[in-house]
Amino acid sequence: MSARRHGFLRDSRGANAVEFALVAVPFVLLLLAIVEFGRVMWTREALQETATAGARCMGVLNTNCASAGVYSASSSTAYVQDVAKGWGILLPSSGVKLDRNATCAGVSGFSSVTLSYAFHTGAPALLAPLNSVPLEVNACFPNNS
Repeated sequence: MSARRHGFLRDSRGANAVEFALVAVPFVLLLLAIVEFGRVMWTREALQETATAGARCMGVLNTNCASAGVYSASSSTAYVQDVAKGWGILLPSSGVKLDRNATCAGVSGFSSVTLSYAFHTGAPALLAPLNSVPLEVNACFPNNS
């Protein structure tokens, strides 16, 4: 019996499979975290572009943000949400803050758009720290009138 146990302990068949299993799990988690972090950064940049487009639309009184040349908050909110939807982001109206008479960098006469969004990961059970990342961006554009 002792010789059989000694032979079992010295047998190295299957060692590669065990080592792979020990290394593969952390590697896959790291890879998934890198991909999700990239998605967070991409979402933030998409929100920044959306805020910039919204502030410009308000500042120049584009037809998407104005009615008969007069600023419209509801049209501007709808425009910002449409731009975000083009990026694949469903932005709730509660996450859109518009200010047609904002002060940016100490100078008044700007249109300002502030967007708030909670990023949710595609793998919340595996990547709990990235499950609900609050993102907030702001953009200003000088008013033409």
